[in-house]
Parts: sequence; C-alpha cells; structure tokens
Amino acid sequence: MRLLQTRADLNDWCRGQAGRPLHFVPTMGSLHAGHQQLLHRACEAVPAGRPAVLLSVFVNPLQFGPSGDFDRYPRDLDADAALAAAAGAEALFAPSVAELFPGGEAQLTGVVPPAALRQSLCGPGRPGHFEGVATVVCRLLALVRPDRLLLGEKDWQQLTILRRVVADLALPVTVQGCATVREADGLACSSRHRYLSPSERDQASALPAALRAARTLWRGGMASAALLTASLRRDLEAAGLAVEYLQLVQPSTLSPVTAASGISLLAAAAGCGSTRLIDHIFLMNRPPIVAIDGPAGAGKSTVTRAFARRLGLLYLDTGAMYRALTWWVLHRGVDPADAAAIAPLLVDLDLQLESDAGGEQRVQVNGHEVSEAIRGPEVTALVSTVAAHACVRAALTGQQQAMGQRGGLVAEGRDIGTAVFPEAECKVFLTATVEERARRRAADLAQRGFVVPPLAELEAQIAERDRLDSTRAEAPLCQAADAVELVTDGLGIDAVIQRLVDLFRERVPEDAWPGPAAP
Repeated sequence: MRLLQTRADLNDWCRGQAGRPLHFVPTMGSLHAGHQQLLHRACEAVPAGRPAVLLSVFVNPLQFGPSGDFDRYPRDLDADAALAAAAGAEALFAPSVAELFPGGEAQLTGVVPPAALRQSLCGPGRPGHFEGVATVVCRLLALVRPDRLLLGEKDWQQLTILRRVVADLALPVTVQGCATVREADGLACSSRHRYLSPSERDQASALPAALRAARTLWRGGMASAALLTASLRRDLEAAGLAVEYLQLVQPSTLSPVTAASGISLLAAAAGCGSTRLIDHIFLMNRPPIVAIDGPAGAGKSTVTRAFARRLGLLYLDTGAMYRALTWWVLHRGVDPADAAAIAPLLVDLDLQLESDAGGEQRVQVNGHEVSEAIRGPEVTALVSTVAAHACVRAALTGQQQAMGQRGGLVAEGRDIGTAVFPEAECKVFLTATVEERARRRAADLAQRGFVVPPLAELEAQIAERDRLDSTRAEAPLCQAADAVELVTDGLGIDAVIQRLVDLFRERVPEDAWPGPAAP
C-alpha cells in the first residue's frame, strides 16, 4: 500500500488509476472494525470493474469545538496503515493541516449544510461541527474525485448531511452508506472507545441495550416518542450514563416526530466518564416496498427481478398480471374494448405469480400456464386497452395491495407509486427513449422467435401505447411527485441495478433492512 502525504502524491497516484472506478473512505484515523468493514465494502466490484480503494486519515480541526478533544484524539498512523492494507486499501492519504489548508483556516471556503439538518440530534450541542465535516469532506472530494464515497451508518446525521451536500452541489460521486459494525456486547464501534476505562467500557454497553429495550416496547405497541424516550432515559440513567439527548426523528429529514411511523430513527447521545457516545436504532413497521413505474419497454421487468433478489425482496410483476388478464380475455373471445363483457371474467379470476428455480417468474391464469404467451405481439397490442377499464384497474389493484400488506416487495408497472403503493419507501420512474425501447423490443421479439416489424413501426406502436397509458382516465401513467427518474439509455443491466440499489439505500438504511448483500 502506498502512503500519500502531499497533494502532489495524491494526484500522481490518482493518475495511475485512470480507467478504474475509484472508491474513497475518509476517516480521522484510529481505525477499528467499522473502518475495516467500510474498506471491505469499498473493494467490492461494481459494473465498471474492480475499484481502486483509497483511505484518508485526517484529524479535522474544523469539527472540534473549543472544549473538544482534538489534541488528545488517538493517532497511530502506522497501525492505521497496517489495518488499511490488510483490508484492501491500495493507498492511504494522510495530509497535514497545512497541506490540506495551504492558506490556513481563515482562507478556506466553508460549506454550510442546510440548517434544517443541523437543528436536531447532535447539531444543537455541537455548533460548527457539521460545517467543519462538510467543508473538509468537500475539500477531499475535490482533490480525490472518487466515483463512490463510503461512510458508516453509525454516524447517521453526518451521512444524511453529506448526502444532501453532495446532491445540492451536484458533485459527481455516489454516497454509499454501510451498516453499523458492533462489538460483541452490541456497542457500536468508535475510535473514542479507547478513552474508556474497563469499568466504563462495561457501563457503555447499557446504551445499545437500552435502545434494544425501547424497540421491544415499540414492537409491543408503544409508538409515542415521549414514552419511548422516557423509557430510554430511565434505562440510561439507571446505568449511570449522562443523557445528552434522546430523539425520535424521520431519518431523511432528521425532523422530530411525535410517534413512530413508517421508518423512524430513535437516537441517543450520552456521556460515559469523559467519553461521548452516540447510537441509534431504526423502527420500521413493515419490510420496505419499492415501486418502479415507467413506460412499456423500459426494461423494468428484467432489472426489477434482479434488483429484488439482490435486496432480499419479493418481486411483483404487475404488468404480467395485466398481460395475463388480457390473454384470458382473448382466450375467452371477449372484446378487449368492452368493459361490461370483461367485468364477469374478474369475479373468479385466479392469477398466480411464482418464481421458478432459476428465479424466472411463471404466470398462471385460471390454471393456464401463460408465461411465454403473454409476451407475444397480440397481447402486447391490446394490454393497454384492457388495463384502461376502471373495473380491471380496481380488481387488479386490490389484488396487488393485498399482496403488499406485509411489505417486503418490489413492484413494477405503470401506476405502482401513484395508485397501488403510494406509501412505498422508494419510488423510481424507470424510462428510456422511444428509439431505445424500440431497439430492445425488436431484440426481444427476435429472441422469442416472433416476426420483427421495422423499427419505425415499433417506434410508432410504442409512442401510441405511451399516449394511451398516459391519457387514460383510470390511473394514468405518470411519474409520482416523490419518485426519482432513471433514464436507462446507454446503461447495461448491471449498471441500472446498481443505480436502483443506491437509490434504495438513500431511503432504506442497511441498519433497517440489511438484505442478503449486506454483512
């Protein structure tokens, strides 16, 4: 592993990594198992290839208050370098204050995060702290220019603020949060644990224990923030910890809430001897729901299925449900435009969606296996007509909502985020240009052995279907106000899946829903 101590060293090393994705883990040193796990995650391959991994060690004077522990903050660069090398880092950037701030602090342009994100949790008790964090991280990002920035979820407020700063400044980096790493007794790993005496170390374990006890009360029906924090305070004070704050907040806005709903963050800070401890726990009333909407031919089914497997969620192909019903309408000889004739077919409709051993979804309608048949041109041409009927939308929306009552699924279609699951934790509008979708449709038809029309004809069909879907009276295709648009032109399947994972993790932390890919 290469040690970099000047900006010239850093520039030289970065130039040598040209063509490789660059993943960056900024730290203040005194590395522990949490940092080690961040480095392991940074080493994971991404669609662009195997990354180069850079760690920085810089004890940032800007984030310490006048009474902070800057001078006594633990420093051991040799030990940090050994741990970083063993964990897979290829270089360690350890600049001096003078190197990082060549004009001195007085000449440094400061970054001030939104006040709303600094008004709760650690913000009021640590004035200037998050401004110092944001300023130095932005300085490092400008020097390193990484593709991915990895941060621990243990410092949730810091992670949330840096995500917002990166978004507001349109910095070309993906921020990846990684699950909190805990010691055997549940205490979240922290460099400041080195300050604790053996007896204080035992005492400190009361913090995660008290948070777990509060979660047990919540699971028993106690949703009130006042009651949860009162119980938490009693447990912490009984253990001899000095409570600084106890708050229940909405995770993405950090705004205090009066009761746990959806995903909530119960956070605490307490003193143990001279050491300040912070920790949190997420309260989530059901497994998450992801709604992926978009026009026909945008590749939703392919990526959604793989995305669901990666996150340990069930895959619900609502488009297949409408296609299966369309096939049944045609099979029964009913006019697809006649809602009154279709309505009786909905009474005893039996739609079954199951995954086979290879992860492919199989579709049955009233005992007929129709997985391949519903992808044919005849069904494709008429599914929008059938789906536009109010009776059809009501029947299938009801079935889909019943499937989603327990959560833990990824649903894709045309109106999932707007009509079916408006309370979904993550909403994405996945789309592509008409030209791109026509090319994909042609390739799909050829693969399935169907006649492939000219591209111009396919483009006209797709454009007309977009018009019908977006102008129908019942649940028209449109992007939900809180959905993120993802245009997939020029992106491979793996790259689209990775972007979906990143969007999901901005809204559902690994601490709340680990998924099979997380440690």
